[in-house]
Amino acid sequence: MQDSITLKFDGIKDYLANFLLVFLAATLPIVAHIAGAPVRILLPMHWAILLAGLVYGWKGGALTGLLVPVVSHLISGYPLPHILPSMTVELFAYGFLTGTFKEKLKLNAFVSVALAILVGRIIFIGSVFLFKAVEGSYLEYFQIALIPGIFGAVGQILVLPFVAKWWIEKKNNS
Repeated sequence: MQDSITLKFDGIKDYLANFLLVFLAATLPIVAHIAGAPVRILLPMHWAILLAGLVYGWKGGALTGLLVPVVSHLISGYPLPHILPSMTVELFAYGFLTGTFKEKLKLNAFVSVALAILVGRIIFIGSVFLFKAVEGSYLEYFQIALIPGIFGAVGQILVLPFVAKWWIEKKNNS
């Protein structure tokens, strides 16, 4: 799959599309919870943030990653207050890094998503320690919080580059 460049993030249509991604990322976890879907496996919030980085570069990815956890918390109360700062840092990193890797470093989309997820998870772990976000066993928390998400992360790496390519080509051809 030949990579296409990211879209410029500077017009009203781009901001509206980004708002749609924020709304999608904030509401998908609610739908998943209501449906009884395994959110720690599917990682419904992460998909739109990574996609924003692939489509709109580091600016759109960073903005989406920064806004989504806060908007989601205001709408649903999730993420819970004790983990909100760590998730905000993690999701900001996902969007920013995905966009930076693809737009600035010119890495292919698959590698950009994979590296952003890896680095974002490391940042999440560090921020959990920094913010003292977990009471009890950190090892137990990380096993519960991180291991199930491997399946969702693999799905994101395999699917999102194709969605981003389609989105960018559709926008460029319109």
